[in-house]
Amino acid sequence: MTSASPRPAAQRKPNAAGDRKVLVALGLAGICAFVNFYATQPLLPLFAAAFGASKGQAALTVSAPPIAVALVSPFVGALAARVGRRRVIVLSLFLLVVPTALAATARGIGALVVWRFLQGLVVPGIYAVSIAYVSEAWHGRDVGLALSTLVSSNVVGGFLGRTVAALAAEQLGWRAAFLCLGAVTLAGAETVRRLLPEARTAAGGFRLRPDARLSDVVRPRLLATYAVGFNVLFVLVATFTYVTFHLAAPPFSLGPVALGGIFVVYLVGALVTPIAGRWIDRVGSRLTLAVAAACGLLANLLILSPRLWVVVVGLAVACSAAFVSQSASTSFLHRAAPGSAHAIASGVYVSSYYLGGSAGGVFPALAWRTGGWPACVALVALVQLLTIALALRFWSAPRRSPELG
Repeated sequence: MTSASPRPAAQRKPNAAGDRKVLVALGLAGICAFVNFYATQPLLPLFAAAFGASKGQAALTVSAPPIAVALVSPFVGALAARVGRRRVIVLSLFLLVVPTALAATARGIGALVVWRFLQGLVVPGIYAVSIAYVSEAWHGRDVGLALSTLVSSNVVGGFLGRTVAALAAEQLGWRAAFLCLGAVTLAGAETVRRLLPEARTAAGGFRLRPDARLSDVVRPRLLATYAVGFNVLFVLVATFTYVTFHLAAPPFSLGPVALGGIFVVYLVGALVTPIAGRWIDRVGSRLTLAVAAACGLLANLLILSPRLWVVVVGLAVACSAAFVSQSASTSFLHRAAPGSAHAIASGVYVSSYYLGGSAGGVFPALAWRTGGWPACVALVALVQLLTIALALRFWSAPRRSPELG
């Protein structure tokens, strides 16, 4: 259901300057959250050496935050609806500084995983609530662009986090990396506090209603969307976590800064995703995701190459495909979830998405033991094929709602 409005949502004339200010503030919040989230990926070989940890144990520093996000996300929407979305976003940003800085005190891999888990507990208050904020402020055919812009900011944050962490670790040690990340997060939190206004509800926008039913949240179309979200982050995390071990070994033998530099390919995804947002609004989420995932399959062939530049091109295609797929999935969720269950469905989706990230950090270790990097890539390809099948099977739009596709 949608809230009553004196004019249709499609005819809404938003305050363009105000919308840009909101996107800037939410984008900065997303950057701060994801500066921390995957910052340990280029440092995994360092952790393995410093703590005598296995690849799987070191990879837990990547998997721990997504596990925490998955546990907390279903409940954050209700909290934000009660106390205010802006308040939750800003408070979460300031809280994120604490475990980020304290991660520098870890004396073993177990303690580091705990601090990373605590970081993840705070992230839903930024990421999941930002999605809900956008759903209130935008409606109709512009939502794909708004959500794609939000995803792009997360991409930029992920790139900056890996780069800052790698540079600091190589020059000053891995502990300094967390202190630098904490300082960046603190500065960003204060800026967001100054910029972000209270959420406004768009005409025709969704409202959280007390009559949400379980059947509204577990419709087949939504269950498929949750599974797609799981698969998308599984593919991204599996690829970019285990490629660091692949590239740190001969014949590449890359160090932390070079491994961090690999993530510059994220900027390609950050540029492509907003453009894809317009495509989502025009041709629909289903076709967009199918094409993006197919491009991801092509990328798998490139990242198996023994030539570094070909691997880098493949990684650029792979991350772009994942980011576009994520935008398509969140856009479909926004349109497919009933208004009464939108906040709950968003929370379940975010949980599924980050459970996929956790699985992507752990399960490829089994494939690695079986067949090394090629086995990891084969596992990724199977998940991508499943993603395409789910979208094609369950994302067809009802006749009465053509825009849902």
